Amino acid sequence: MVQKYQSPIRVYKHPFELVMEAYERRFPTCHLIPMFVDSEVLEETESEDGSIHQVQRRCKLDVDAPRLLKRIAGVDYVYFSQENTLNKRERTLHIESHNETFSNRVIIHELCSYSAHPENEDWTCFEQSASLDIKSFFGFESTVEKIAMKQYASSIKKGKEIIEFYLNQLDEEGISQVPRWTPSSSSVTTKPVCATPKLLQLELPVTPAVSIPVSTDANDREIANASNNDATQSDATSNDATSQPDDQMENQTGTPDDKLDADYIKRYLGDLTPLQESCLIRLRQWLQESHKGKIPKDEHILRFLRARDFNMEKAREILCQSLTWRKQHQVDYLLETWTSPQVLNDYYTGGWHHHDKEGRPLYILRLGQMDTKGLVRALGEESLLRHVLSINEEGLRRCEENTKVFGRPISCWTCLVDLEGLNMRHLWRPGVKALLRIIEVVEANYPETLGRLLILRAPRVFPVLWTLVSPFIDENTRKKFLIYAGNDYQGPGGLLDYIDKEVIPDFLGGECMCEVPEGGLVPKSLYRTAEELENEDISLWTETIYQSASVFKGAPHEVVLEIIDAASVITWDFDVCKGDVVFHLYHSKRAPQPPRKDPLVGQHSSITTPGGNNVQLIDKSWTLGLDYSMVESPLTCKEGESVQGSHVTRWPGFYILQWRFHTMPGSASTNLPRVDDVLASLQVSSHKCKVMYYTEVIGSEDFRGSMTSLESSHSGFSQLSHATSNHSQSSSMISR
Repeated sequence: MVQKYQSPIRVYKHPFELVMEAYERRFPTCHLIPMFVDSEVLEETESEDGSIHQVQRRCKLDVDAPRLLKRIAGVDYVYFSQENTLNKRERTLHIESHNETFSNRVIIHELCSYSAHPENEDWTCFEQSASLDIKSFFGFESTVEKIAMKQYASSIKKGKEIIEFYLNQLDEEGISQVPRWTPSSSSVTTKPVCATPKLLQLELPVTPAVSIPVSTDANDREIANASNNDATQSDATSNDATSQPDDQMENQTGTPDDKLDADYIKRYLGDLTPLQESCLIRLRQWLQESHKGKIPKDEHILRFLRARDFNMEKAREILCQSLTWRKQHQVDYLLETWTSPQVLNDYYTGGWHHHDKEGRPLYILRLGQMDTKGLVRALGEESLLRHVLSINEEGLRRCEENTKVFGRPISCWTCLVDLEGLNMRHLWRPGVKALLRIIEVVEANYPETLGRLLILRAPRVFPVLWTLVSPFIDENTRKKFLIYAGNDYQGPGGLLDYIDKEVIPDFLGGECMCEVPEGGLVPKSLYRTAEELENEDISLWTETIYQSASVFKGAPHEVVLEIIDAASVITWDFDVCKGDVVFHLYHSKRAPQPPRKDPLVGQHSSITTPGGNNVQLIDKSWTLGLDYSMVESPLTCKEGESVQGSHVTRWPGFYILQWRFHTMPGSASTNLPRVDDVLASLQVSSHKCKVMYYTEVIGSEDFRGSMTSLESSHSGFSQLSHATSNHSQSSSMISR
């Protein structure tokens, strides 16, 4: 496979002729490039008017390779052939070089050029490209490629430093100007014709790329000029800088004269290695050729490259998928077209709040105070998704603004999530599924936009939520999570390490007023019907994961779950659609037997009614405390309530979830009814309740894995057993 390298434009704020004078001082050897041993001029010619000067030379390099590899190859030095063409009239120097050593096994081709800056004639531009094709090398192809890439990348970084070194040397000698070539003085040269021009770039052309014309949009020009602060900057360039568009995608001219500038990369994108710069430029150029009109900004392209460790093919694939998605859903115009519904403004507990110590925009989400079920029922999944997308788009815009304000690249933001108040109501299954879809969409289309996630006041129930959502979060993203349980965030290594004391929100013990809504329960009057949500292709999954059950006076509904491993987690979620019920959780070492047929009625005691199913599993001969035991305190639930809860199992065996008809105190019976009593009760409509329920078991391995992932959190699940305190009971059992 051919390896390629393409450099950005490197700008010297010195005239072309002065740079050429500095360049020639690098020859015949340069102490700043130890691997360059020697060179020999093979041929040198000059045009009649003296405007064109051509030199062919043979360069000797001492490649930093293992001695064993040199012995196997049978060489101590590597030789390159180089052709330099200096055009004094056009003010350009073109250098082309290729390897002579092992040319039948390895093909290295490098192109470099110096030229006058197209917008400022007193500056000089340099760019470089190379390609490496290893056909065979005694079975050491991979080793040779790594050595070549390492040396090439290292020498590229020194290239500009070397020219700057000799420019400073000229300045110390009092040489600040070199006359331009003119036809009238073409026969008079300032130095002998045989004076040997220096080797352009003594980088071993190893990690390579074809020369790519990369278009510079208005934003690029602004960046290049913003980093200059030079009085000679042209008015035309300044005008271009003021025309920068703010949207995520921007028009590009695609003219071959426009290039990506190295100073711009450092100022606005960060310190990239030469190979990372090359990936950015090549992917950007490919997009310009294949996506006519608009392409992403460089910051956006760079995020996808980082998300795939600068594997250009993988980054290109996911970026193209994202571009298609953005176009299909008109995401580029989301900030201008999206208006948050009032229910979001009132009950969505998230908002932007100043910035962290690194200048990253800070987003605060009070998840523990948010009624996730109410928002999903009132808005539907699609509206929530678009709201989250608008937050991400706003985050990108704020990153651009902060980059200009702080004078350094800021490409991501910090998110602070306060979990105080988080309980099982946040694990409402449709809400979790909506959350997982949102995570999937954001991960695919906004990679590397989260710089840090601070999770504060993680409660005991948090590992359940973490177990559900963590598999859908990219591994690199998970590494950015910092989780604090209780009030640990106030100590060393806590919040003050990342956020200035002056901007810590008041609800976290700071003095800064935070305008993030406090949340609260969304009124049920704002809920939309299932039919309305289905019309928008949004399902609450009630038909697929929720089951309907009838509860009669004297005939509870029961569900049995077999637990193999202790420390598994049983979770439940149910709505009381009609009547009042009492919820119990029991444990038994032996399995309830299937209900027997009653010879009088010819049917099982599992009763099917038009309103749903009723299943009784606990045999009437069983004795509480002997055959089975209660592991959760009874909970009375009224009509219309939504209930979520969990239990960490202490023993293997069979766990029975029971919904019992609620009777007034003093009227409850501990004896299980006979089937004929149940049938009689069916005739009384007031003795019938209805529930919609869902239950799930999280395996012990998953549960332990979620705890391991918490690292800094000491949280665990509370459970209601015989030894559980009342405080644990109120926090673990149920939330409404």
